[in-house]
Order: sequence, then structure tokens, then C-alpha cells
Amino acid sequence: MTTALVFFDSLPADGSLSAGQKELLAAARGLGEVTVVTGASGEAAAQALDFAEISTVYTGDGEIAAPDAALVDLLETAVQESGAGVVLGSDVSETTDALARLAVRLDTGLITGGIAVETSGEQVVVTKPVLAGTYTTTASLADAAAGRPLLVTLRPNSIDAEQVAAALSPGAEPEVTGLPVNAGLGGGAAAEGQIEILERTELEKSERPSLTEARVVVAGGRGVEGDFGPLEELADELGAAIGASRAATDAGWIDHAAQVGQTGVTVSPQLYVSAGISGAVQQRSGMQTSQTIVAINKDEDAPVFEIADFGVVGDLFEVIPQMVEEIRRRKG
Repeated sequence: MTTALVFFDSLPADGSLSAGQKELLAAARGLGEVTVVTGASGEAAAQALDFAEISTVYTGDGEIAAPDAALVDLLETAVQESGAGVVLGSDVSETTDALARLAVRLDTGLITGGIAVETSGEQVVVTKPVLAGTYTTTASLADAAAGRPLLVTLRPNSIDAEQVAAALSPGAEPEVTGLPVNAGLGGGAAAEGQIEILERTELEKSERPSLTEARVVVAGGRGVEGDFGPLEELADELGAAIGASRAATDAGWIDHAAQVGQTGVTVSPQLYVSAGISGAVQQRSGMQTSQTIVAINKDEDAPVFEIADFGVVGDLFEVIPQMVEEIRRRKG
């Protein structure tokens, strides 16, 4: 049986795991014994990780936050303590950075952007889309028998919510093991001249879900002409996150954190509504694995229609208000 080590660089302040974090635990449960390592404090970890499937939680000697190099030391020590055959993390920049550094230290492999992970004999096999979602591939660690763990990042929304609920059950607070790693005192090659965190600014809280974990995304591009009002209204009705193309973020119409695409974030929601976005390959690479894509564009030859499940040729300022009206009618 494989021991899976799930890496959470941090935990939500309200003490409850995000949907993406629960997916990681469910994926680990399908591989074997579940252990967790986190940069959060032991107290916060014990409160947030009260699931029966978790055997052990590893923390440092105090809170350790990315990009502190001590986080990689914590990961390395936890791998040694747990004997993990696979390490799972979210497909976000902070986690990918830490796991990439860990891969160098352990001389092992890292597979990013996976959408499924399972065991096949003695190997852990990862499924992931490549070339902007044009192909789906499977990959594994060639020398897994040598005792090297495979490091994997999984995209949020890769596992259905009902499957996650079925895989996890409430339990008592897990055993928390503190490891001798202190913030800012990493013992690896980066010990000299580490990154110094000068200031932290908390992101503005939003009632909308996180873009990378949202199950519904409404995205706008050049066609919104600077007015995201109708998209925000639709997003509020659908409980969706707001995304954007690079053209919209470069124009200053919305924050760059909302950019979906090759130079932005990658999303895999159940529903992706593309409004006023042509759908060039740079944008498609960040959303093509969405389960259902609805495209709205005045140009009937827009590339986005090639991958859309449903397409509407029309003015988004006429189409979206009608969508909002119909949703409210059905709700009401």
C-alpha cells in the first residue's frame, strides 16, 4: 500500500478546508494511507484536518509560509518520516515552486497539472492534459522502485464533489507531529541568502469563490469594452468566479489575478462561460479542460466556437441580461 503525503502550504483562516484541498485528500485516500504536511501551526492543522482517513499530520516548529525555503526543509523531513511514495499538492504557484525545489533535493520527478492519479501495480500513474488540452497523457516515475517519491500537483475540480464527500468522513483531531524545522532557518542549499519576507498584505475578501477552485467561471475579454458589470451580475446568480483574457487585464479593466490562459491561471470548472473572448490558443490553454464551455461572441468565426459545447453568436450586452433574467425566473 502506498503512503500518500498531502502538502498544504497554508490552511484557511476560518478553519475549514477549501474544495480543492478536500479533493487532494480524496485523491490520496484512493492511493493508500493518508498523511499531511503543512506550513500552518499545529493547532490550526488539528482543527482543520479532523478527517478519519488522515493518520498523521506533520508541521514545523511554528508557522512556515511560502516562499520561505524552510517550507522545503519541512517537506523533505516529512517525506523521510512518513516514507511516502507520492506527494500531492494543488496546482498553484506556491505549491509548484516548493515541490520543484523538493524534486531537486530528492533527485526525483515532478508532474504538474494532473487531473487524475491512481496506482497501477507498484507505480503511481498520473493523467494530465498537454498542448493546451489537445491531448491527454499518462505518466509515472520510471525508477519508483528505487524508493523515490513521485511529486504531483493536481488541478482543482478534477474530482466530483460527490466522490470527495464519499471518500472523506469526519473524525477526531488527528495526531500532529512537530518536526524540528523553524521558519527562516532552512538547512538546505538555500540556507545562505534566503528570501526575506518584508511585508504581507492580506487579499481583499470576496464572497465569490477562488478563481482556481471555482466550479463555475464567467470570463470576459476585449468584447466587454471595459464593462464587466453584466458578467458580474451573471456570476452572482451562478455563484461563479470572474475570469478574464489577457487583453482585458492588460487594458486595466480588471486585476491581473483574474487572467486565465497560458500566462495566467489554469482553470477546470464544471461550467466556463466565455463572453467577448476570441479564444486564441493562449487563452484556450488555460480553460480548455473545463467540463462544459459556453461561448458568446459577435464573430461567428471566433476560434472559441471550435471548442465550445454551446455557442451563441450575438452581442454579450444583449445575451447576458437575458441569461440573468431567465436564471432568476427559474429560481423564483
